[in-house]
Amino acid sequence: MAATVRRQRPRRLACWALMAVLLADLLALSDTLAVMSVDLGSESMKVAIVKPGVPMEIVLNKESRRKTPVTVTLKENERFFGDSAASMAIKNPKATLRYFQHLLGKQEGNPHVALYRARFPEHELGFDPQRQTVHFQISPQLQFSPEEVLGMILNYSRSLAEDFAEQPIKDAVITVPAFFNQAERRAVLQAARMAGLKVLQLINDNTATALSYGVFRRKDINTTAQNVMFYDMGSGSTVCTIVTYQTVKTKEAGMQPQLQIRGVGFDRTLGGLEMELRLREHLARLFNKQRKGQGAKDVRENPRAMAKLLREANRLKTVLSANADHMAQIEGLMDDVDFKAKVTRAEFEELCADLFERVPGPVQQALQSAEMNLDEVEQVILVGGATRVPKVQEVLLKAVGKEELGKNINADEAAAMGAVYQAAALSKAFKVKPFVVRDAVIYPILVEFTREVEEEPGVRSLKHNKRVLFSRMGPYPQRKVITFNRYNHDFNFHINYGDLGFLGPEDLRVFGSQNLTTVKLKGVGESFKKYPDYESKGIKAHFNLDESGVLSLIRVESVFETLVEDSPEEESTLTKLGNTISSLFGGGTTPDTKENGTDTVQKPSEKKEAGSEAAPPAPEEEKKQKPARKQRMVEEIGVELVVLDLPDLPEDELAHSVQKLQDLTSRDLEKQEREKAANSLEAFIFETQDKLYQPEYQEVSTEEQREEISGKLGAASAWLEDEGFGATTVMLKEKLTELRKLCHGLFFRVEERKKWPERLAALDNLLNHSSMFLKGARLIPEMEQIFTEVEMTTLEKVINETWAWKNATVAEQAKLPATEKPVLLSKDIEAKMMALDREVQYLLNKAKFTKPRPRPKDKNATRAEPPLNASASDQAEKVIPPPGQTEDAKPISEPEKETGSEQADTEPLELEGPGAEPEQKEQPTGQKRTLKNDEL
Repeated sequence: MAATVRRQRPRRLACWALMAVLLADLLALSDTLAVMSVDLGSESMKVAIVKPGVPMEIVLNKESRRKTPVTVTLKENERFFGDSAASMAIKNPKATLRYFQHLLGKQEGNPHVALYRARFPEHELGFDPQRQTVHFQISPQLQFSPEEVLGMILNYSRSLAEDFAEQPIKDAVITVPAFFNQAERRAVLQAARMAGLKVLQLINDNTATALSYGVFRRKDINTTAQNVMFYDMGSGSTVCTIVTYQTVKTKEAGMQPQLQIRGVGFDRTLGGLEMELRLREHLARLFNKQRKGQGAKDVRENPRAMAKLLREANRLKTVLSANADHMAQIEGLMDDVDFKAKVTRAEFEELCADLFERVPGPVQQALQSAEMNLDEVEQVILVGGATRVPKVQEVLLKAVGKEELGKNINADEAAAMGAVYQAAALSKAFKVKPFVVRDAVIYPILVEFTREVEEEPGVRSLKHNKRVLFSRMGPYPQRKVITFNRYNHDFNFHINYGDLGFLGPEDLRVFGSQNLTTVKLKGVGESFKKYPDYESKGIKAHFNLDESGVLSLIRVESVFETLVEDSPEEESTLTKLGNTISSLFGGGTTPDTKENGTDTVQKPSEKKEAGSEAAPPAPEEEKKQKPARKQRMVEEIGVELVVLDLPDLPEDELAHSVQKLQDLTSRDLEKQEREKAANSLEAFIFETQDKLYQPEYQEVSTEEQREEISGKLGAASAWLEDEGFGATTVMLKEKLTELRKLCHGLFFRVEERKKWPERLAALDNLLNHSSMFLKGARLIPEMEQIFTEVEMTTLEKVINETWAWKNATVAEQAKLPATEKPVLLSKDIEAKMMALDREVQYLLNKAKFTKPRPRPKDKNATRAEPPLNASASDQAEKVIPPPGQTEDAKPISEPEKETGSEQADTEPLELEGPGAEPEQKEQPTGQKRTLKNDEL
């Protein structure tokens, strides 16, 4: 018994451990019931969520729009986001930041930094000497890096998603341009950390669009490869992607649809923004020309005027996409001078002629990287807002040589929907239909290292080696291992980009550093000294290119091997312990349990007899059968990384940025709370002052009471106007509480009088129905009565007491003046109704579930015809009882010695529990029994 107890203890512990793990998983799932995606464009963003009951929905912002400007206005004491910030761009252009994603991952000397300064001269860009990057200098006290500004936007997008989902959200998938390099992707991840978001994946926006397209056309995908080209021209850039759709066989789920990115081409600066900037410049020239000779300043020197012109250029571009010409109008553009000028579509196309010439460029790049021709592409689909420009479609259609361009996808929301589908697939809280996504590496990555070689006897030289780690257009995510041989001492190697010849000279300058990281290894020599008798299998470096396209060095290890012959007589402590445990739990020893775990278990042949397996070999024979095995030893090598492209923020600075954004968010929430309190106080004052003149309020109040309330309200209003701007949230709430307490009696009397008619009518109705029910219950015959006298008396008492209370209270209330506190209260009426309803419901439930009593036998019943197959003896046993004798009466019979069974036959049968059947007992021949109603 003791042994049994010992065996059960581990099982009990294992059960408790399993329950704890399952509970932890459930708790983890409860925290991640909703996920979100952010399609982060240059000009605007789209946010989507997935939560239980809401599959893939675009989030509406506070203005009930599906698209939110990626704009933030930063002042000393407040921030504005989205549409509010966009409207502030004209009032305060210096503090309103837009298109700042172009500065992510860029050092100060990058051409894009200079381009940003030229496009938006109102912004002052400071210099960070530590990282060689720039930051926005709003004021001497306010400065923010592009990562911090993006963190604010991401935090705002999460607040929109949480308000829409009505629950907290932490997990997100964020879209990034396909041409983002390692530094730019790491910058986005750092911004997400500042916002407190857990990034499930950085997905390329072209991949998200392709996923959305495939998910909604799953049934059209089969084993035949279908090549589709997506041409995405947004506000800031253009990306062309060739995607192959087909079903493939997977290990987990069988045949499933797959999308594979085959080719990608892009233009970093070709987009709607550049068209708007050229329109803005054209409008500025026209305005200056109109004011020529008046000694006016150049409009380009006025940031507010230029912000107005950019907004008008945006509107003009949209209108000219559908009209041949349009009138540009701006009221009070500068110095209270209005601007009005006609612009034609031909003029717009002439301004952007060189931009339209660049439209086919991404298409050719995508075809070259995919090693395809246009004949292999089945259709070309337009994505992005700038593709709505007619000239873009005209040039593109001519470049691809198709009959028409596909417009069967939501150009604005496709990427957001694809990203949120991927978020649901990556989340543990949802189960979605599998869709295999194979993204492609845009920029190849290789490893470079140098080692000494002996080309001639006694002559040594250095040889530079390159090993491709991730090739161009190769799939990711994936892991790779590079093995360095012929090294027995510490050395360095370099991780760099591979051949970038497909980029033009200007793109290479924008790309930045082509060197990623220098890896310094420490401890290689010590590992060789530790295992002098082992054969080196090289230094292995493990790399990972994750789902976000971010490269990381997982670990570096030195690997050694040697041949070891096992001695069967020698057993390690763990082996002995394992054998002991095995014997306790079941155990005899078998030949398999004696063999070492690293050896191959020899299975007996099927032709052998059954008894031959149990015979263990002799120790000498077993020793001969065991071959020498390889023993592998792994020693981890120390790694020091020197980042060469763009250093990440140090952890202390990152923590400082996180705290800074949290403080700004807390300040915003506090400001919103104060504004809410001030608005509530102001609304209460105005509404109450208006109510004092309404008849229903004057009826229940005296002139003195109304004057007191009016005086207090006037004083509070004056205080709010004079001192309210400096009042804290607590002070405003206390003032509101004081006024509500003063007006409570007045409001209470009015509300009670409004409720009386409905409540009293409901009470009268319940009393009448209850009385009718009681009257009907008392009319039930005694033999069929299911209610006791106590129950009916109790109900009668409650009815009478309720009638009496109602009549007395209504009469007393009629004697009171309307200005006094009422004695007839709606809550008391509801309490009386609940008490009466409880008694009635009790009796109704009893009537519903009570079984009816057995019916008395019909005295005028006639004998039924016996069945045709009944025997003579059966017919003789059926006797009609004499008149006046009920079914329950026992027939007079001769006394028997054994009365138990016969008496049971004449008594009513009771069923023992649900489904029980009365036991059928055979009657002795000639025995008489009573006849039941259903046998007549």
